[in-house]
Amino acid sequence: MALVGRATVPGTQRYAERWQAADPNRAAMPSRPDLLGGLAISSLGLGLAAGDPSDEIDAAYRAAIESAVRSGCNHFDTAPSYRGQRSEATLGRALANLFAAGVAQRDEIIVASKAGFIPYPADAPGDQRQAIYENFIAPGIAEPDDLAGGIHCLAPDFVSHQITWSLRTMGLRHIDLYYLQNPETQLSFVDRTTFRRRLQLAFARLEEEVARGRIGCYGVATWEGLRLSPVSDHYTSLEVIMRLVTEVAGARHHLRVVQMPLSLATLEAMTLRNQPIGKNLLAALPAAGDLGLAVVASAALGQGQISSRLVQALGEAYGELNTFSQRALQFVRSLPGVASALFGSVDAAHVRENLAVLAVPPDRQAALRLVHMKGR
Repeated sequence: MALVGRATVPGTQRYAERWQAADPNRAAMPSRPDLLGGLAISSLGLGLAAGDPSDEIDAAYRAAIESAVRSGCNHFDTAPSYRGQRSEATLGRALANLFAAGVAQRDEIIVASKAGFIPYPADAPGDQRQAIYENFIAPGIAEPDDLAGGIHCLAPDFVSHQITWSLRTMGLRHIDLYYLQNPETQLSFVDRTTFRRRLQLAFARLEEEVARGRIGCYGVATWEGLRLSPVSDHYTSLEVIMRLVTEVAGARHHLRVVQMPLSLATLEAMTLRNQPIGKNLLAALPAAGDLGLAVVASAALGQGQISSRLVQALGEAYGELNTFSQRALQFVRSLPGVASALFGSVDAAHVRENLAVLAVPPDRQAALRLVHMKGR
């Protein structure tokens, strides 16, 4: 039986207050009524993309998710394409166990998932092209022309199918944040006019899904699109995205969030002025804020690409923290405009260690000094 309920303002605030009451020295969770409908989202979230599609990693993730909820994290990010469709099932089982044990309640937890990349079960036999035909083309969920490169799809029926799949896999009735996953992938295979039309059709369907009560709000989860020059093939304009969604859904649309990589290794969203907003040219992070979008930072640990010079600078800036991971997460969560920074881990002890950062208030000035240093 699917778990009813969704993340709510009272529920997420209750979680924040309970968590803070357990340790009054810890920083309060941010809650902005103009972003994400006022949900109190933890400034660090756990992403479930990494790891082999194995029973061993499933068990490790369940322990990591429990550790996260017990350590002040109420934000979990997954997708059907993660780990051969196993991450969503693992998250659903872990949350069901936590709810049954009274550790948390459904209205306290923010669950995010995505549609875009065509998922395959890790143990699926046979040819992937045949699987695409049998699962998506033959049932009429997508037409062959909808499949960009055979790997990515934004067709409305595909988006709805993925929502249905995710709800069933996680055992939920509602997904709180729903993303179009790496939509700029389409630009490797279709022209920009087709891309924009596909975005609009997907946005229109997502509005219908909000009205049906299956998702709370939606956004775009990008990888490179917001970090490129406007003349690049995969460049994505936030202003254009907002215009497209307003054309199909009006000013009261539910596109509320954008996800982008942010770390000391990937700072373009802070330093590259590539987003025209009115008469100004801004970097993606401040541009999102000007457009009223919440920002979730992905790959906040920098995927091991941060130079030794910057590792040393992190240590000097955040000397009260003990590990590189803690310092890297503190940097990203402290950037102005970041609602939550995602990290991945399948180790419960590492999750607890990383989330100890939540005991320290964000330090915006130190973060901006590091941005300036990286730019030199």
